Amino acid sequence: MPLAPRSLPVDAFLAAAGPVVDVRSPAEFAQGHIPQARNLPLFDDVERAQVGSCYKQQGRQAAVLLGLALVGPKLQALSQQLISLAGPDQSLRLHCWRGGMRSSSVAWLAGCLDLAVLLLDGGYKAYRHWVLACFDAPLPLLLLGGRTGTGKSDLLAALSQRGAAVVDLEGLASHRGSSFGGLGMPPQPTSEQFENGLAAALRALEGRSPIWLEAESAQVGRCRIPAGLWRQMGEAPVVEIQRSQPERVGQLVAVYGRHGQADLAAATARIARRLGPQRTAAALAAIGLSDWAGACNQMLDYYDRCYDHEQNRRPRPSLASFELTGLAPTAAAELVLNDRDWRQAAS
Repeated sequence: MPLAPRSLPVDAFLAAAGPVVDVRSPAEFAQGHIPQARNLPLFDDVERAQVGSCYKQQGRQAAVLLGLALVGPKLQALSQQLISLAGPDQSLRLHCWRGGMRSSSVAWLAGCLDLAVLLLDGGYKAYRHWVLACFDAPLPLLLLGGRTGTGKSDLLAALSQRGAAVVDLEGLASHRGSSFGGLGMPPQPTSEQFENGLAAALRALEGRSPIWLEAESAQVGRCRIPAGLWRQMGEAPVVEIQRSQPERVGQLVAVYGRHGQADLAAATARIARRLGPQRTAAALAAIGLSDWAGACNQMLDYYDRCYDHEQNRRPRPSLASFELTGLAPTAAAELVLNDRDWRQAAS
């Protein structure tokens, strides 16, 4: 007899060992999936649409028969992939959209191959409910604030290297959060997948305090910060960092200067209305001369005004402010972490 699968709720499913195998169609998987999951679709996108249409027009039995006809020629290949994914002494963690026929069918096939299977109770739909609930649960957040070019991302990375609990919103979103933020970055995930990655990052830090986040806008590129987390960020205390204007310009030139005239000019044009005609013309002229510092100086005034506006619109309690001019990220992280005043205030 085939090995019978066990069904687990979301927390236990995520905590279990073994590869996560998502048997939904490629389009469903691309929209959002459990981080690190492997896609082993029972149906491709066209086949899934055919089965769904058959179900609506002819009923469940006809749809099942069509599904069997579509899957039959693929059984050997699916079996070989399941064996390859399982590895030695590991259960396969399987799921589909709602924990229905797709996952149970693949679980039956795996059982026939003597492979142990754990099913996600309620499927990916239950997982998405779990993800959104993560952002409503109270979180011990601490925000790192500072104007554009103060090196917040570098400082967060240095804090993480020194053992602090850090969630990298910009890394998860593949975007630095401005008109220029996508330059040199991988393609952005969907907002759904951004939420999935964010929930996984928070779960990995469960029990840690504080959890450092950069004080971002509500949207990082096209990825929107979930409502529950955004509300908590609005109430979280802030540690603010400052650097001199020349250092900020140097930081921005180091990050963006290598991208060349065309990309920088296009990013500048996207904010032309907010920069105003004079600053836009001056910035574009500087870019045309490869004068990256001159272009940065034209735009920093705009970004500083945006920062001040956001601070006034969503005032947060300030724990401390650090002047970091001249300090490398590792030294800055040491200075911040060794400061007792903000730690006592936070506790």
